Amino acid sequence: MVEWQVRGVRGATTVTENTEAAMSDAVHELIAELEAHNLFRPEDIVCAFFTVTDDLDAIFPAAAARKRPGWDHVPLIDVQQMNVKGSLKRCIRILIQINTSVDQSAIVHRYLRQAQILRPDLDVQMS
Repeated sequence: MVEWQVRGVRGATTVTENTEAAMSDAVHELIAELEAHNLFRPEDIVCAFFTVTDDLDAIFPAAAARKRPGWDHVPLIDVQQMNVKGSLKRCIRILIQINTSVDQSAIVHRYLRQAQILRPDLDVQMS
């Protein structure tokens, strides 16, 4: 019998400019990477949390995510990331909670673009 658990999938990315297009592209790229590496579908998602640094306000990341196939019924929320001196700028982070039978240690977290510096220990290459 398969035991389903709620697991967390983390990721982050950055944008070069505070525009709707740049933020939307970054959100779509990040979600596509997380889906590809973890093989989950929108119906497996419990909810997703987005955070953005205080220098990003062109669009809600959740609004961009809702345009993805199947994501229109996923519970999503946006919040502002804590502003810490010297922290990475123009950064979008995500925490997706999914129902899965995969062990937490097998979950692949993705940190793209400049956000790779946040978790270099989790860097994986696309095959």
